[in-house]
Amino acid sequence: MPFWSTIWDTIWWFFTIFVFVAYLMALFSIIGDLFRDRKLNGFAKAIWLLFLVFLPFLTALIYLIVRGRGMGERAVQQAEEHRAATDAYVRSVAGSNPAGEIAEAKRLLDAGAITAEEYERLKAAALTKLG
Repeated sequence: MPFWSTIWDTIWWFFTIFVFVAYLMALFSIIGDLFRDRKLNGFAKAIWLLFLVFLPFLTALIYLIVRGRGMGERAVQQAEEHRAATDAYVRSVAGSNPAGEIAEAKRLLDAGAITAEEYERLKAAALTKLG
């Protein structure tokens, strides 16, 4: 078998696999978007899924053209909700409000774990977070 024929066969296989994986990613994104969309009723979701099974390429293309903008908006909205939930969780775990930090520094000062200078520095740092 000639060398260039083998190379082009390899390139063709890589291209074919790339297109197939890209199609699967689009298909899973479409199915995920169908179930994420609360405005679309169950009958319409079933119809889209039925067409995705029997005419997959054409239906995926039509779905991306017709509902692509809404698909992007729902993905952004979900990402923002996840980010807000993560930020809220981090804030709740960190528990770093200025009053709490000052109270903790005062407790450490009273226990003798830090000096008065360290207490004033921690207090000033906490107050700078406030304003």
